Amino acid sequence: MKLLIAEDEPDLAEALTVFFEKNQFTVDTVNDGLSAYEYAGADDYDAIILDIMMPKMDGIEVLRRIRADGCRTPVMMLTAKAEKDDRITGFDTGADDYLPKPFETDELLSRVRAMLRRRENYQPGVLTCGDLSLNQSGDVLACLTGKSVRLSGREFQVMELFMNAPGTVFSADKIMERVWGWDSDAEINVVWVHISNLRKKLRSIGSKVTIHANRGLGYILEAEND
Repeated sequence: MKLLIAEDEPDLAEALTVFFEKNQFTVDTVNDGLSAYEYAGADDYDAIILDIMMPKMDGIEVLRRIRADGCRTPVMMLTAKAEKDDRITGFDTGADDYLPKPFETDELLSRVRAMLRRRENYQPGVLTCGDLSLNQSGDVLACLTGKSVRLSGREFQVMELFMNAPGTVFSADKIMERVWGWDSDAEINVVWVHISNLRKKLRSIGSKVTIHANRGLGYILEAEND
């Protein structure tokens, strides 16, 4: 996947570039709006991340111009502004999603992947297993009990992995590779922590779906029979 990041804060731009490259994205990074507009028109990107407050041309104007040019690439807007009017302006101009600063990089990654899913339509919007459903566009895990819970970015990615293949055993190493990336600096125990958190959230919404540990093999998502 090829990503264009337009962010005028050098440290943040570099950090986002490294983060997405570790998660198997090819990244071009620019630091002003004019460059963002030129890059967007010169190459075929799978997604674009645009900061709103940039020199030479703000992100809204960049978005307005690329949409006028016929570009349908999914666009995530990043900004320190969090007022309702700013969000409305971004969406009305053609943004696909909007994330105010400060934000967690895990959430940004999850949202970018959700944009790509919606564009390519290679997975359903809602995954189901037993009494459980996972809204892929909203990161919401819901149960037939009527209760639901929002997942963090990494929790969502782990749960999505399981719900795409219920009954499949995933080793901790495989989960680490698929969710964090094969060259991640994170320790393997981060997988166990997220599995534990997901189990607690499954219990909190009263689901009969469980994540079992197969000793020596890994983890499996199973729906208990009534």
